[in-house]
Amino acid sequence: MNGVERTDVLVIGSGFGGAIPAYHLAAGGADVVVLERGPWLESAEYEHDFKLGSSYTRIFDFTVGDGMSVLGGNCVGGGSVVYFAAMPRAPRFVFERRGSIKRRMWPAAISRDTLDPWYDRVAESISITQQGWEDVSYSGGLWAAACRHAGRTANPVPAAVDTAACVNCNWMMAGCRFDAKQSLLANYLPAAIAHGAEVRPLHEVQSISRTSDGSYRVTYKIVHGEDYRLTEGEGTIEAKVVVLAAGAAATPVILQRSEGDLGAMPHAVGRYFSGNGERLNTAVLNEERVREVLGLERGEGLAYAANQIGKGPTVANWDRLDGSLPEYTRYSLEQLYFPPGLGTILALAGGPDPTWFGLRKKEMLERWRSWLIIFQMIEDDNEGVFGPPPARGNADRVSQQMLGVGRLSYKPTANTSAAWAMADAECKEILERDGLATVTPWTNDLVGAYTVHPLASCRIGDDPYTSALDDGHELRGHPGIFVTDGSAVPGALTVNPAMTISALAERAVPGIVRAARERGVEVSYGAPAPDGSTAGRRATAPLAAAALRG
Repeated sequence: MNGVERTDVLVIGSGFGGAIPAYHLAAGGADVVVLERGPWLESAEYEHDFKLGSSYTRIFDFTVGDGMSVLGGNCVGGGSVVYFAAMPRAPRFVFERRGSIKRRMWPAAISRDTLDPWYDRVAESISITQQGWEDVSYSGGLWAAACRHAGRTANPVPAAVDTAACVNCNWMMAGCRFDAKQSLLANYLPAAIAHGAEVRPLHEVQSISRTSDGSYRVTYKIVHGEDYRLTEGEGTIEAKVVVLAAGAAATPVILQRSEGDLGAMPHAVGRYFSGNGERLNTAVLNEERVREVLGLERGEGLAYAANQIGKGPTVANWDRLDGSLPEYTRYSLEQLYFPPGLGTILALAGGPDPTWFGLRKKEMLERWRSWLIIFQMIEDDNEGVFGPPPARGNADRVSQQMLGVGRLSYKPTANTSAAWAMADAECKEILERDGLATVTPWTNDLVGAYTVHPLASCRIGDDPYTSALDDGHELRGHPGIFVTDGSAVPGALTVNPAMTISALAERAVPGIVRAARERGVEVSYGAPAPDGSTAGRRATAPLAAAALRG
């Protein structure tokens, strides 16, 4: 595509942070274009395998950094297509965290109370099921039974899954071909398109510059549909407002690459990255002891053998989500199915000297059906820093799809390491009690720490030095550029972040509408939920009115 196009609003990325503003701005009458670097797959294209070239490698982006690797969505719908659909709200204490800056990380304007109406709006727009015990997977039930046996509690996890449509195939990470998972392809994105928004897949944004009239010029490359290392053209589009939602591993890279044209970036762009404190433990269950101690039986002499049966995370232990506890000692432990591949590489074999290779590892892999993965989310110290950006995209692509080497450096502090060790010990205490399992944490030796929920690389806040955005998500010093993806979240949430990212994006929209009006865009605010519901609109009306006034 040649020449310069023009639109009112350009949205970069189509995940939670991009789809939500795209819908509201298009519904309000603005011309909206959404650029998405990944492909656009239909439900029938989601495959039940993890082979190269399948939907799994086509819709994921795995970026290896120095001390931290990031797995994220790379498709229309972004992370919502590949996530496990867990949608809890962040605990109240999260919004009072002080973290590494030793003062409140979140803007004063945002607390659990002030964010709850926006959480409600998301719940009205994305169908979320508060699962009951009859809905949990077998692996979730085992985790709950083990928690009870160890004197802990367990809770079914709220999830954006239509339990009536779910067939318990457990292939959610490769996309849901049964349309049971409520990705953005089921709500915000089709509603945005119905109101005239244009979504362009395989468009990878490279940089942003300013035009003579104060608008912004965005350059992009068109990515080859099969080999993402190749491009098939490039283009430029000008917009009065830019909404960046490329993900916490890509948004800061775009801004860093743009600094030469846009001018100085806020100090916090590309700093204070958080992996949401994530780490995984692998429990290899002793089938006989599970049957004897917990009384569980699947038949044929097995008490478990549950991998690739059921859903993703359905049960979590939230005993440590207690605001009275000191910071860095609060965390959640969530049962999670993780597929072979990365799982088998990163999982350590147990024993006095845990290892990720050798005979013990081979024996461990042979028992993969007896694995139970526990996903921990602690409070980390926002240690991540992005170095100089690559020439193109957010990483140097190594393989035809999925794999790239990025510029992220992550060196865990004593606070983070101690929090991981505490959560590791809790997993062992619960699952090794009475010989139920052998538990080992995943190794950081190969690719460092690991996250599927990158956060905080362009975070909101009140302090201009430690936050790249003001409390309305506008980039400091660059009016008309907003960031609404996970990079805007100030720090680790101790729970899955999709619900909070979505609520923050909903909250940011009235301010974006105000900025668009100031820049000559004829746009209104007040669209209902994508399905036409209006109850949530009534609850947020006074908050939105205040944001529209500025």
